[in-house]
Amino acid sequence: MNFLKGKAVHVDERYLHVELKDGRMISTPMSWYPELNNATLSQLADYRFICRGTGIEWPELDYHLSIEAMLTETRLAKAA
Repeated sequence: MNFLKGKAVHVDERYLHVELKDGRMISTPMSWYPELNNATLSQLADYRFICRGTGIEWPELDYHLSIEAMLTETRLAKAA
């Protein structure tokens, strides 16, 4: 799924939203990511795209997330 390249990250009290370069938006519950869920807004705002835009890194949190994994987790949650 190399076509999943991030453009921007937005966070609200319940969801992590990743805007893709092709205009789509992926939203998953913040509760899936305890490290992010417990972070400050300042820490969450300090992100960068890695791996040619297919991953996200929060350097201060030492946390990395694959955009593709966000979709995999969605499928697993629906199957449960």
